[in-house]
Amino acid sequence: MRNKGGGMALNRRRLLQAGAAAAFATPLGGLGAQALSLRTARPIDVSQLPICKASSDAPALTGAPRKLKLSWNAGAVCLTPLPVAIDQGFFKKQNLDVELVNYSGSTDQLLEAIATGKSDAGLGMALRWLKPLEQGFDVKIAAGTHGGCMRVLTRAGSGIETLADLRGKSVAVGDLAGPDKNFFSIQLTRLGIDPNKDVDWRVYPGAVVNVAADKGEVQAFLASDPLAYLWLKDPAYKEIASNLDGDYRERVCCIVGLRGSLVREEPQVGRALTQALLDAAAFTVENPAVAAKSFLPYAPKQASLADIEGMVRYHTHHHHPTGAALRQELKAYADDLKVVSVFKPSTDTNKFAERIYVDIFSV
Repeated sequence: MRNKGGGMALNRRRLLQAGAAAAFATPLGGLGAQALSLRTARPIDVSQLPICKASSDAPALTGAPRKLKLSWNAGAVCLTPLPVAIDQGFFKKQNLDVELVNYSGSTDQLLEAIATGKSDAGLGMALRWLKPLEQGFDVKIAAGTHGGCMRVLTRAGSGIETLADLRGKSVAVGDLAGPDKNFFSIQLTRLGIDPNKDVDWRVYPGAVVNVAADKGEVQAFLASDPLAYLWLKDPAYKEIASNLDGDYRERVCCIVGLRGSLVREEPQVGRALTQALLDAAAFTVENPAVAAKSFLPYAPKQASLADIEGMVRYHTHHHHPTGAALRQELKAYADDLKVVSVFKPSTDTNKFAERIYVDIFSV
């Protein structure tokens, strides 16, 4: 079956023929030794993903196209499926007229904007959204969108090889309450390292955390793509950890939240929007080069089309849970946040996950 982008759709027979069940995609050439260390997602048989089954059960809306506002961070390359959904007609297919709103305010402000109807939906990082959602914003998480995009980097000659080596070291961060700091604090805790006592976290503007390492003020720094990916093209830097390590390779990183009143009053609209995003994610997996072109207008000037394609291949756009699978992943993150005292030990994470998510294809 040929898709709109002209490429052949993935299917089980082709994957089996290629031995893809145990293989990894070949990294892009010409990006340098450090860039080649960026793991790429395993090839996926998208015909087996829930979104392909849900498509036949979610007919497009009728009547005039439904206008919606969707908030996103236009500089986040991991959100490439959003411009893909516009360019490839996935919103149009669902009879939606979606306006992408670039939002750079705080998470609390974003969630309030969604809850009060200034925006109908938004995308963000799970580890940044969960604590504010504890406050009771009328926002329901409908799907995960992908995994990956957070990394720990050091200078190549730092002598630091693993997270465990950060004990007693100084680490640059852009935000002490940021999702990357929370994520790697969780990992340090699981290694028996107290992230508050054994690591000296130092705050710098996110775009220059690498400079702090260059000057010797810190021994490591946290960064997200696209900056982290671009820095890793320089052999002066290396990656020692990411949020695709271990079990987290199959854990969602970013999520889509819907206005609560939209879910209650127009669930079919919520389903249509979610379906369009998941279809765009599947297209991105199958057509990373085409998807990269869609994101190019939003990318940093120093990022080439090959760079964007490399990042698209690295982020796990095949992984976008909904329903019970999504609820379980949200609970797991809430359990993680208890480990580093972001959530109280008394928090019932089962009830919390149940409250903040919606099984949008069942309402």
